[in-house]
Amino acid sequence: MKARTIVGVVLAGSAALVATACGPDKDKDDSDAKAPAASEPSEPAEASTEVEKPSTAPSPSAPSEKPSALPAGDQPAPKTKEGAIERYEVYLHAVGREDIDTVCEVAGPAAEKGEAEGVGPCSTAFLAMFQMISPEQKEALKTATVDPQGVAVIAPDQVEIPAEAVRASMTFSDSELGRRTMGYLEDEWFITD
Repeated sequence: MKARTIVGVVLAGSAALVATACGPDKDKDDSDAKAPAASEPSEPAEASTEVEKPSTAPSPSAPSEKPSALPAGDQPAPKTKEGAIERYEVYLHAVGREDIDTVCEVAGPAAEKGEAEGVGPCSTAFLAMFQMISPEQKEALKTATVDPQGVAVIAPDQVEIPAEAVRASMTFSDSELGRRTMGYLEDEWFITD
């Protein structure tokens, strides 16, 4: 039960760290990404058939934005159950890797609630939670997926994902992962409760 309280509260407080989150996911298809600026150095050309992928990093002269409010290509995330599931899987994999920046970005709104309740900032709460997760559980979370059949659409902008919908090399209970509510805010899915 202690782990659930920390996870629930940590998820409640993650929104406060959205501004410090990582940039767009570089593993996604960036067909709309801009080419590197002319002033940026490029790698020397070699006899190769490999195609260089354009950089997704913002140019130094670009205005700063909230790094993860929008996915790669500055397009809104799909406001669908599948979009919420994909984002929650990003969170699960980040917990498995102990990637505090991604965890706190995705769980931001829920973490803010936890911080308001006295749990402390997201990074502190999740670092404590990481200590409570076994190495086997972390490894299982790195590749966990979510079964869409177990996910409930509460409202057009809210999806509930119970622990029993998580598919991994081991089973997780509600007391370990909780029953998470994903909310669609600022064109992206976040854990809100």
